[in-house]
Amino acid sequence: MKLKKNIAISESGFVFNPEIGTSFTTNSLGVAILKQLKTKTSTEEITSSIIKSYDVDSITCEKDLEDFIRILEQFNLIED
Repeated sequence: MKLKKNIAISESGFVFNPEIGTSFTTNSLGVAILKQLKTKTSTEEITSSIIKSYDVDSITCEKDLEDFIRILEQFNLIED
């Protein structure tokens, strides 16, 4: 799974899809996840980095990451 190439991500959390003109904002963790998806980092590696950086257990982290990825798919930001 990977983020589409043309997706713009600002440090402040603004995300823009120029293909269809949609945008949304996310927090700093969302930005970190998006940047990792842009470099084709696996969800397992992303989960591991979140657990190391934040006070969260693996079950909660995996569920929240899955939810976030579903949102990205709804916004058409993920390539198949």
